[in-house]
Amino acid sequence: MSKKANQDIKQLRAIGHKLKPVVTVAGNGLSEGVVAELDRALTDHELIKVKLAVGSREARVEMAQQITAQFGAELVQSVGNIILLLRRSPTPDPRLSNLIKPV
Repeated sequence: MSKKANQDIKQLRAIGHKLKPVVTVAGNGLSEGVVAELDRALTDHELIKVKLAVGSREARVEMAQQITAQFGAELVQSVGNIILLLRRSPTPDPRLSNLIKPV
């Protein structure tokens, strides 16, 4: 990984540290409502925390992979049952984006 990429990830983690999880994925997995909310949150905020209440570590890893694949998002960090996701918006809203506004 390049030095620039490491810096970017550190910066994203620093921003993400202050965030609260905006979506919780529980036993029902990616239901229609969860999918809609994840997509809206990624579009509006670009960088979000998601709580995975799906059981075992393997189940959480699998769910994180499924979410990143389905939403074209990048997994920035995974700590316990919380994941930090990034999906840059082509036209970010400065009032909503966690990457632009001061958190």
